[in-house]
Amino acid sequence: MSHQTLSTILFLLFVAITLGITFRASRSTKDAAGFYAGGRSFSGAQNGLAIGGDYMSAASFLGIAGTIALSGYDGFLYSIGFLVAWLVALLLVAELMRNSGKFTMADVLAFRMSPRPVRTAAGVSTIVVSIFYLLAQMVGAGALVGLLLGVTSPAGKALTIVAVGLLMIVYVVVGGMKGTTWVQIVKAVLLMGGATLITLLVLGKYGFNLSGLLGDAAAQSGKGEAFLNPGGKYGTEAQGLAGKLDLISLGLALVLGTAGLPHILIRFYTVPTAKEARKSVLWGIGIIGVFYLLTLVLGFGAAALVGGKAIAAQDKAGNTAAPMLAEAIGRAVFGEVGGTILLAVIAAVAFATILAVVAGLTLASSSSFAHDLYAHVFKRGQTTDREEIAVARIAAFVIGAVAIGLGILAQKQNVAFLVALAFAVAASGNLPAILYSLFWRRFNTSGAVWAIYGGLASALLLVIFSPVVSGAETSLIPGADFSWFPLSNPGLVSIPLGFLFGYLGTVLSKEHNATKYAEIEVRSLTGVGAEKAAAQTAAALVMLALPKAAVEHAE
Repeated sequence: MSHQTLSTILFLLFVAITLGITFRASRSTKDAAGFYAGGRSFSGAQNGLAIGGDYMSAASFLGIAGTIALSGYDGFLYSIGFLVAWLVALLLVAELMRNSGKFTMADVLAFRMSPRPVRTAAGVSTIVVSIFYLLAQMVGAGALVGLLLGVTSPAGKALTIVAVGLLMIVYVVVGGMKGTTWVQIVKAVLLMGGATLITLLVLGKYGFNLSGLLGDAAAQSGKGEAFLNPGGKYGTEAQGLAGKLDLISLGLALVLGTAGLPHILIRFYTVPTAKEARKSVLWGIGIIGVFYLLTLVLGFGAAALVGGKAIAAQDKAGNTAAPMLAEAIGRAVFGEVGGTILLAVIAAVAFATILAVVAGLTLASSSSFAHDLYAHVFKRGQTTDREEIAVARIAAFVIGAVAIGLGILAQKQNVAFLVALAFAVAASGNLPAILYSLFWRRFNTSGAVWAIYGGLASALLLVIFSPVVSGAETSLIPGADFSWFPLSNPGLVSIPLGFLFGYLGTVLSKEHNATKYAEIEVRSLTGVGAEKAAAQTAAALVMLALPKAAVEHAE
């Protein structure tokens, strides 16, 4: 049996199992709390696994391994940045968001401000960031199919991107948050198992001597000792000062971006208490920390056993390094059949990774559209749960279609790099508004709108006029050149601009509501108001569900 056939069977098996989970979860998705937050029924450990499954995306598994395999030391900076970012999320955002909000990021911002303009801005930002992140997953799907099925034509990879997009829409439309969460939990277990297996096999081949592995990786890279030193990707002599600034910009975006990612923020609403929110982040950090240590072995192992030239020949951005390593180490340890089986297993896990993450992203963006834009902006709060859920499902189709189209255009980009762009946009638009809202008494509606739109617009504008879009072989439009901004990642400029816009918008407006700030301060730090509101909502739902006679008897 060929690896193409075997990997296809394994992948279809995963799809069948997760679709079964999704349809089963749909039975308990009856209201908005069930669709958006899974009924707040997940424990800290379960949510921590789901956070890991949501966060360890195709960028982590495919993109980082590929970047390390091709660029050495500089590639590992992605792993460090993605991991350190969780300290910001844990210390500044997780518990406070859980205490202050209900379903989306905009719930926190709208609590103490004029809701319509703030929800509009937050909804737009959520959709833009999610689409950027979705791009990376779609590109990863196309690269995997090219390796597994020998598909090299853009049309073949485009069909794969369409198939993945349709599957993600099914997960969200049918299962809501509960179905998506269980898919992410299953995927996290599979991904950790697969990455650990390859890591142990690679280290075992070198007698668990990391120095030997690094020495072979440097030798096979063709760059010698320079492969293990800083400057392989950023800060080279050819890049000059721009390369060094690009590295700082990347680090800033990675460290600050997680706390502004919509699909991560909504995960804090799926647990019943603030204590479980903290616990889920700790579980997530543990799982993610171990995984990013494994990417070090995956990346350098691919460089040593596959070689940079072979990886680049298959995919210039290096997105297929991890599956190619699985095949190489499988052959070395178990023979030809072993290589085929291991490649199939890892490829199926990578597909599972992509599906789980795109489902979470689509849910975050469609929920924000339905809950923030439709229910509170267009309908001014005059909607039912059934209407809101219906709109969220329609939005999932539209956002999925946009992601599919853009994913087809971005096939030449490294997926880790694309995710770093999403982090930069999130850190520029969402994070300033969230932190100001939680910690600055003077902050107001004007400041929130300026922060979100200003940070978002500056990040997007700088990306459009950077080498990402034009002026380079791997650009989205390789034949054109209008890239006057020299940095590939805009974070170094756009993140400070987001905070500056938020400050200026606030001080130039006279609006100020000290009472509301005092209330959200107490709620965010203690959870008192939030717990009371949640209890009242639950009681109301129970009363609505009871027959009229039972209510009269209770009275």
